[in-house]
Amino acid sequence: MSKTIRTPAVDRLFEAILSLKDSEECYIFFEDICTVNELLSLSQRFEVARMLRQQKTYLEIAEKTGASTATISRVNRSLNYGNDGYDMVFARMKSFNSTK
Repeated sequence: MSKTIRTPAVDRLFEAILSLKDSEECYIFFEDICTVNELLSLSQRFEVARMLRQQKTYLEIAEKTGASTATISRVNRSLNYGNDGYDMVFARMKSFNSTK
């Protein structure tokens, strides 16, 4: 991908996100900045990544999340060849192995 995401506008967005204090503030901010579908898509991809790291099959993931196999494959590619962002966050999360 030739486009860089490192721009002053993205820096400001990340600074805003990092200023949020708790889940309630995240809900307030993200409901304003994202459409419902955008937020649900982000959360779906995150859930797919979590389940892939838990060694769930594509079929299990598709049934549980409603994600297409194309989405699961894209997330899997990010997990295997991306910047390790998912794994960095998973390592910091207390609830990573939760089945909620």
